[in-house]
Amino acid sequence: MKNLFAWLALGTLLAGCAQELDEAEPAPSAEPQRAFEWKLVTAWPKNLPALGTAPERLAQSVQAMSGGRFTIKVYAAGELVPAFEVFDAVSQGTAEMGHSAAYYWRGKMPMAAMFATVPFGMNAQETNGWLHYGGGLELWRELYARFGVVPFAAGNSGTQMAGWFNKEINSVEDIQGLKMRIPGFGGEIFQRAGGVAVSLPGSEMFTSLQTGVIDATEWVGPYNDLAFGLQDIAKLYYYPGWHEPSATLEAIVNAEALAALPADLRAMLETACRASNQDMLDEFTARNAAALRTLIEQGVQVRQLPSDVLRRFSELTMDVLREAAGEDDLNRRILDSYQTFLAEVRGYHAISEQAYVNARAAVDG
Repeated sequence: MKNLFAWLALGTLLAGCAQELDEAEPAPSAEPQRAFEWKLVTAWPKNLPALGTAPERLAQSVQAMSGGRFTIKVYAAGELVPAFEVFDAVSQGTAEMGHSAAYYWRGKMPMAAMFATVPFGMNAQETNGWLHYGGGLELWRELYARFGVVPFAAGNSGTQMAGWFNKEINSVEDIQGLKMRIPGFGGEIFQRAGGVAVSLPGSEMFTSLQTGVIDATEWVGPYNDLAFGLQDIAKLYYYPGWHEPSATLEAIVNAEALAALPADLRAMLETACRASNQDMLDEFTARNAAALRTLIEQGVQVRQLPSDVLRRFSELTMDVLREAAGEDDLNRRILDSYQTFLAEVRGYHAISEQAYVNARAAVDG
């Protein structure tokens, strides 16, 4: 009888618990993760190989890694804002992100060009080392922070060509009065050497050279230059690219928009930028040789700049850099960091990269 009462009591207790569970509200389901939709404005014409397609690939990578939680719509130059207004658009929040080159912003920040390229400075491999392991990226972000913008390296052309000319360059005298589209520190040096530096977005370059508004232009190298059709309006193609021994392309992000991203999406964005940075260099390395062969087949004459011209440009380089740095503490730290890293890496590359290239040339010869 005692066991019977015990079982009856247990049954009553279980029935009560079951009724409480039935009457209780169902457990809340997991909150869906927030989706982010960004706009990315670029300084490049739509579908331009490498430069124009890089931000498209970056956006595709972010969308794939995030499973569609993070989508970025890319706008070519002029579709949402003009090419030279990319930085302002990102700073003001008109777009969350941009893709361009830091030397376009010299009017705002004289030393911004250090993070794109420096005449007679580091090549792509050396620049990437400085940015990611030599303190360069931290200085770059400190410089842009006052505008509410966070930069990432997101592309590199490698060493470029000196440009397209409609007249022969045989000495420094041939530079005098020559109107050339050439941005950044290179433009300032060209101006001081007696030329006339003109700042133009890529979309205006072809027509300006064709109509005589400019006498010469630099752009990138054979792969991109062939796509622009520059061989149709100029046949003298000079090297080396003294003004752009490498050219870092930047992905710039509005600081508030970046801070609003959850940690996993921020990591995906950073990873996509690093991948884009290397991918562009790989693409240029793979495509430039074949493009150069095509240009030569179409009648382009490849010429080397005279040594006195290069010497004059080199002599002016440090003057321009020191003046740009001025007395500003951050600018001086940027210049000092760059020069220190360059001196160290040149010492090693003299017996590694450069020594190997020299040895290969000697054996081939």
